[in-house]
Amino acid sequence: MKQAGFPKQERIISKKLIEQLFENGHSHSLTVFPLRAVYQVVDAKGNCPVQILVSVSKRHFKHAVDRNRIKRQIREAYRLNKQQLQTIPLPQGQRLAIAFIWITDELMPSKRVTNSVITLLRKINERLRPTVVT
Repeated sequence: MKQAGFPKQERIISKKLIEQLFENGHSHSLTVFPLRAVYQVVDAKGNCPVQILVSVSKRHFKHAVDRNRIKRQIREAYRLNKQQLQTIPLPQGQRLAIAFIWITDELMPSKRVTNSVITLLRKINERLRPTVVT
């Protein structure tokens, strides 16, 4: 059984890619409380098909421990369920960039966060899958 990891290559660290994800009008957005996912198919420079970014506002959570807890919950939920995105057929030289943004000022149980991440990943998968004409 292959172990689900979350290597550094799967994290968005490029400021240029972050700006492209949020400033470009080609990004798509989905919301499943308490998360919003902003995603876009972008040009790939590495061998990783999907990269993510996790954002929790300092305005909602003044204490770093609370922000870090939420980010840890989101990353873990993604790590355990990212196989849903592995089957998306992307064009050659393209990858999927996703930003998970926390939209509430309340802490949530891990089960709720996991369910939201699973729902977002499923919806992204459905939207990116080409429609099959029979």
